[in-house]
Amino acid sequence: MLLRRLIAAALLGAVAFGVRGQDAFDLTAPARGVYVHLGRPVALDAPGHDDIANIGFIVGERCVAVIDTGGSPRTGRRLRAAIREHTALPICYVINTHVHVDHLLGNTAFREDRPSFVGHSALPGAISRSRDFFLKEYAGDLDAPASEDQIIGPERLVEKELMLDLGHRPIRLHAWPEAHTDCDLTVYDERTATLWTGDLLFRQRLPALDGSIKGWLAVIDGLPRGARLAVPGHGEVTSDLAAALGSERAYLQSLLEGVRRELADGKSMQDAMAHVGTDEKSHWLLFDQVHARNVARAYEELQWE
Repeated sequence: MLLRRLIAAALLGAVAFGVRGQDAFDLTAPARGVYVHLGRPVALDAPGHDDIANIGFIVGERCVAVIDTGGSPRTGRRLRAAIREHTALPICYVINTHVHVDHLLGNTAFREDRPSFVGHSALPGAISRSRDFFLKEYAGDLDAPASEDQIIGPERLVEKELMLDLGHRPIRLHAWPEAHTDCDLTVYDERTATLWTGDLLFRQRLPALDGSIKGWLAVIDGLPRGARLAVPGHGEVTSDLAAALGSERAYLQSLLEGVRRELADGKSMQDAMAHVGTDEKSHWLLFDQVHARNVARAYEELQWE
């Protein structure tokens, strides 16, 4: 269900802060008041796997909004320390783009700031379903002893859209139908026209399907194209959102059509996993680690059409 490996790369044209290296917590500022930390390109079971998602924050005149917090309290604390290097303004919002462990286990690091934790209206249910799995599989990433109270979900929910103001800096949150997951949320900074897509957009690394392939394709078509910058869940920040989404859409469409052909021919899931979408392999990193699981998930969905 969860991502096995993720890719991170340098932001094009951005200014880097901090010392680079294995233990550095680098930040880039692709737009004024927008700070992004790119996750490490390591496997989910490798050292450093709690720091593999793109996370960051937006600074307004009144306060700060954090967007995703990483895969452990440790990563969350490092993000919080980075925020304090740049501003003393209060942290008023912690926003999670979806349920996956690499994006939200750092929430507990912000508890003492007393922010409003914000997420999709379906996120509390997704966390509830995942809590036992998180405690079993990621206990080592939590502060010892691992406990349920470290897995913090939202108390402010987004049903469709929600506007938040950081002080002359409005940000627009949009809750999407089932796509990458059943609780995907985007964040749009109106001042800089920067769209934080969460895992609705993957770059370089093959997209991982955990929700609905048909839903994801529909959401891709519905994402705003007017953004000047887009921060994906994994991979490089881009100034060409349409092209980035086009690459992702081409893969998902190939997956959809290939699985439908296999089903029409009466082929098994195993046959589909062996044959569908192989022409996309050269376009993506970590294809062999992710693609078969995507085919299986799509097959489960499409066999009931």
